[in-house]
Amino acid sequence: MSDPKYQVTDLQKIDAKTLGITWQDGLQRFIPVRQLRLKCPCAKCVDEMTGKILLVSQLVPIDVHPVKIEPVGLYALKVFWSDGHDTGMYTFKMLRELDLEESESS
Repeated sequence: MSDPKYQVTDLQKIDAKTLGITWQDGLQRFIPVRQLRLKCPCAKCVDEMTGKILLVSQLVPIDVHPVKIEPVGLYALKVFWSDGHDTGMYTFKMLRELDLEESESS
């Protein structure tokens, strides 16, 4: 059985810049959507072999936002971004453990 702390029970747009996630264990997270875009784990944004960030944060619009979010099974979300990017898959584990302290300037 899956760990309840990695099971999403609610996902909602809080405002134009914030995504709200509620987890089965009751924790709520509020994630800035641009930061989420900058953390995209796909092969276009992160080198698969070295883990080096390939995404140039200055090229991501300040007002980037999700256009559509789809579930991927019971373990991830696929986000379609306003900048046309749509290859990233954000696992629930990644979303739960996302470092919200890191600066967007990276």
